[in-house]
Amino acid sequence: MTSVVVIGAQWGDEGKGKIVDYLAQKADAVVRYSGGSNAGHTVVVHDVAYKLRLLPSGILYKGKTCFLGNGVVINPGVVLNEIKTMQDKGVDISRLLISDRAHVVMPYHGKLDELQEAALGTHKIGTTKGGIGPCYMDKYARTGIRMCDLLDKEIFADKLRVQLEAKNAIITKIYGAEPFDYDTVLQEYLGYAEQLRPYVCDTGVELEKVFQAGKNVLFEGAQATFLDIDHGTYPYVTSSNPIAGNASTGSGVGPRNINHVVGVVKAYTTRVGEGPFVTELLDQDGPGHKIRETGHEYGTVTGRPRRCGWLDAFMIKYSARVNSLDYLAITRLDILDNMDKIKMCVGYEIDGQPIDNIPASLKTLAKVKPIFEEFEGWLTDITAIRKFEDLPVNAQKYLQRLSAVAGVELGIVSVGPNREQTIVIKELL
Repeated sequence: MTSVVVIGAQWGDEGKGKIVDYLAQKADAVVRYSGGSNAGHTVVVHDVAYKLRLLPSGILYKGKTCFLGNGVVINPGVVLNEIKTMQDKGVDISRLLISDRAHVVMPYHGKLDELQEAALGTHKIGTTKGGIGPCYMDKYARTGIRMCDLLDKEIFADKLRVQLEAKNAIITKIYGAEPFDYDTVLQEYLGYAEQLRPYVCDTGVELEKVFQAGKNVLFEGAQATFLDIDHGTYPYVTSSNPIAGNASTGSGVGPRNINHVVGVVKAYTTRVGEGPFVTELLDQDGPGHKIRETGHEYGTVTGRPRRCGWLDAFMIKYSARVNSLDYLAITRLDILDNMDKIKMCVGYEIDGQPIDNIPASLKTLAKVKPIFEEFEGWLTDITAIRKFEDLPVNAQKYLQRLSAVAGVELGIVSVGPNREQTIVIKELL
């Protein structure tokens, strides 16, 4: 039995979906343990793109049990639409299991997300307005509605009445917006409950059975390290813990069940929304623009253009420590194929003095300057290469320098969006 946690080592959008999909070939179960439908993965199989928001990437394989753990917040409408989309494409959904302890995203969560973000003005966080943050707020305020509540008509009706009274007061009296109608929401969500009922169970118990049977398990993180509520660039973060340590908490299994952690690293850096970005390229028609257009760097969920910059290896060093990374999985290396010169940030400095950590204070972080090293580009199409030693020498040097700065071995290098466009240096499952 082997278990692997796959996490994003940057600000998300690293291509975790492809890496999870690739590793899922040898997994018996795939577990999503955090986040909500604000996390988007695009997986390409035989040139067909599958856009996933809540369903684990392993759903594209037959015979794999896929879990949405207790740490995930579930928008019933989104997950049911995703289930139907997958079924229409011939994907088997019968082995999907949803935790009865997972919290439910309600319509008032989305409305509050939108209203709160608008009220922040220039201090906005840059959320997807999907209600994820307000849902986690209710969870930690101990006023949330869980899947087990949704499936019990009497309990759900009572909890919804209490919550709508409180939330409508905020929506109308503070924000001056229209309230939600109790009966409308009740009937809509009771309908969702019946459709989701076959999938809901105590996933912690079912996952323990998988471990007891000695099978391989893959844990899939949403978002990424620098969006972590505790360890990211707060407050420009998500509302949960995407880091590897939450794989245990968010799925209901003990930490001794986790064997390896893989950090997914895009060969350059992007982020969506507000917040600091030390290596950001602000050019209108230079390398930042070229990376965005070549890599089609637009949000899977929102369509927003992503901010682009050079690879920040100093960030990856931080991720390595926080997540106990064993291996790196590098994605989108092929997007750099046509770059004459490529830069990599290998350290930070303030007022000309190197620092050995990433500051928690955004005021201090704003003073940081990146320490860059420049590399010669390889100007070669690498999408058909399947062995590391066959990569252009300049590409190998670039990857090896990243590994050295981060202090983590290379495990996988992706050279294209398709499943087969993958160089495996270390078998992880």
